[in-house]
Parts: sequence; structure tokens; C-alpha cells
Amino acid sequence: MAAQLYKTTSGRLFHAGQIAIITVGLPARGKTHVARSLCRYLRWLGVPTKVFSVGNYRRQVMGIAANLPHDFFNPGNLETAEARHKIATECLQDMIKWLQEGGQVGIYDASNTTQDRRKEVHDILISHNVHPLFIESICDKSEIIETNIRSVKITSPDYIGWDPEEAVKDYWTRINNHLNHYEPINDTELSFVKMINVGECIIVNNVKGYLQSRIMFYLMNLHISPRIIYFARSGESMNEKSQKADAELSPAGERYAYTLKNFLLALREREKKERKEQGWGDDERKLTIWTSARRRSYQTAKPFIDEGYSVHQRPSLGEINLGEADCLTVEEIKAKFPEEYVKQQMDPYHHRYPRAESYQDLAVRIESTILELEYEKNDVLIIAHETVLRCLYAYLFDRREDEIPRIVIPRNYLIEIIPSAYGCSETRMEIVDTFDYSVPMLADLSHNGKN
Repeated sequence: MAAQLYKTTSGRLFHAGQIAIITVGLPARGKTHVARSLCRYLRWLGVPTKVFSVGNYRRQVMGIAANLPHDFFNPGNLETAEARHKIATECLQDMIKWLQEGGQVGIYDASNTTQDRRKEVHDILISHNVHPLFIESICDKSEIIETNIRSVKITSPDYIGWDPEEAVKDYWTRINNHLNHYEPINDTELSFVKMINVGECIIVNNVKGYLQSRIMFYLMNLHISPRIIYFARSGESMNEKSQKADAELSPAGERYAYTLKNFLLALREREKKERKEQGWGDDERKLTIWTSARRRSYQTAKPFIDEGYSVHQRPSLGEINLGEADCLTVEEIKAKFPEEYVKQQMDPYHHRYPRAESYQDLAVRIESTILELEYEKNDVLIIAHETVLRCLYAYLFDRREDEIPRIVIPRNYLIEIIPSAYGCSETRMEIVDTFDYSVPMLADLSHNGKN
């Protein structure tokens, strides 16, 4: 289970009962991305949530796409219809069983492209006292579909080992097989959300309840556009022992700030060239920098400001408040707060020293920032304290709360995170000073990401 912002004795939150999220839409419309992202967010809140993917069930029974006839996914193929329906029903029944055993939100990740199939699923769920909420992903822009196929489907478990171009061709065949059989949701008695063109427009019908409203609010901030998130710690300050001091950067911290800027801009220029060579075309995206309102954080971003990049201060990204433990060494804490120290060792996520914050307090504080991060379509560099980056990292990678205080975010490393439908991937790179002082500044040679 991921970190939980809120908990109850029963394990279920907001008196919402059991809810089933049913995805609807043609292939390559972002259904899996929506399902897994929503699951991650609800688990972060503390809602027992699980994705039940018909695709995963089908792979367990039938194998990967290479093992299937080319028209296996064609709804008009009656020879494969029975096998497809059997797999989908088994997945649905497993989700219902999980909900009955203590789950709260089950996400049924499948195409569900016909009215008859949606009515069948709806009636089964209602008979088990589970409230269904349909989320339909609609897209009529070919460039978005093509990008989604290339960025998501070639990394799908179905296409492991495939040539990327062959994988794209095969997936277009799968899409075309569904086109003539697809029936959009038009039954206004159903609870549904229509997400059009990656969140460009959202239509809501008959959605009631607090938890359902939280789900809606999250979906309004979600998109599936490709982007990169970077994590970097703030530079060294003149007073590393005190959080309250809010000290300026030290000379070493200032040097780190310029090295970070040069390293990241060179990296982005190199990766842009690689994407172009791979046939992705000109996918240049702006780079936005987020910092806290603490001096060490926004001063680390100053070299980016000098180059014309957009830097935004977010007070919620401030480091954890140490309270009366501020400035104290571990030995001094043991001597001054012996009982508190023992409690902290037993539960470092929930414990707080006198007048201090716990990691749970910090996680609650940055919830609004998480929603802003989901909404942001630019590439983002977040410069913050290690405690803050631990929480953000835990959210993106669905880590347990007891792991958060021990997640390692080294100061001299840049973490590059790429979200996708099947989860986030990361690359950690040492921030090395490769600056050649005999040539103009690297930032002057690249306008990648400038406003």
C-alpha cells in the first residue's frame, strides 16, 4: 500500500461505500494512463484502490500480441468473442471479490466500447451493491493518438522485443478493428465522465458523493501529454544545521547552482537531438522551474532566471519543520528528547518532535502541489529540500509510507522522471561540471525550453 494521507479503522474513507471505475474508449486514448494515475492518487490519499486490467488477464491466458491472430481484437470476430468475453468477465469478478474483501475503489481497465457491454457490467456491479462510474476517453486529433501510440504502446507488455515501427503498425490495426463497433456513452442515467482530447474538455453526468467529487477534481488536472520531471536538491547553504535560519547559499552552493544549470541544459539539448534522430520530430517543450520560498531553494534557481527561464516559488515546497529539534545533532536530540527519539525511530513517518512537522504533515501540505504537477504540461525542474523530494518521489513511484523517510535523494545527482501509462521510469545522473570556460555559456547555445 502506498503512503496514506488519511486512515480509518475500517480502511475505507469518506463514507463512500464501494465504487467501480469503468474505463471506456478506443485503444490509444489514454485509458490505462488514466486508470493507473487515478489509482496512484487515491492510494496516496489512503483509499484502498486497485486496477484490474483486462489486458493483463488476456496476456496471462493468451500471451503477448505476437501470439494472437491479427483480428483477435476485432469485435466483429465471433470466433474470438467468447474467449475475450470470458477473460473480461473473470477480471470483473475478481474486482468484485476484492471489493467485498475490503477494497473501496476498483478500476476496471478495458475498452467497454458497446452499450450492451456497458449495461452488462453496470447491472452486475449494481447487483453486488457496487456503484459504477464510467470514464470515457475520447480523442479526435490524430497527432495526439500517434504520439500516444509511440510513447505508450511501444513500451506496452504486448510489444516487448518488437520493432517500434511494427508495433505502431500493429496497434493501428487494433484501433481500426474497433472503429466501426464503437458506441459513445449517451445514457444519461449512468454516472459518467467524458474526457475529450487529453483533458481539453470534460463532460460530467450524474456524479454524486464526496469521493466521486475528489476523483472528478483529480481528473480535471490530469493529462497524458509527454513530459519530463526533474528533481534536484537545493545547494549548500551557509547554515546547514538550521532550517529556521533560512541561510543564503554558500560559495559551494552557488557553484552547484551554475553547474546544475549547465548540466541540465546540455542534457536537454542532447536528448532533444536523440528524439529527433528516432523520428519523433520537433517535440520541444518549455522548461519550468519550481522552488520553495526558502533562500537556498530559489537561489539555486537563480542561474536559470539569469538565462530567461520561468521560475515559480511555491511555499508548500518548503522543507519539513523540525520544531524544537532544529539545530540539534542526533546526540543532542537523544539527550534532550530521549522518549521522542525512541518514538521517532519506531515510526519516522508519523512522528513529530515538539512544535515540528511529521512526514505525514508534509505529505498533506504538498497535496495541492501534486495536483499542480499533474496539471503541468511543461517539463518541470523541482529544486527543493530532500524531505520534500522524498514525498514527491514516493507519490510518483507509489512507495509505502514507511519507506519515505529513508528514500535517498543525493545532492549532487539529477533525477530524471518520465511518466507513462505503465508507471514512471527514472534515471539518476551525477551533476558533473563539464563547463568549458573557453567557449560561450552552454545556456547561450541552446534555447530549449525558454519562454
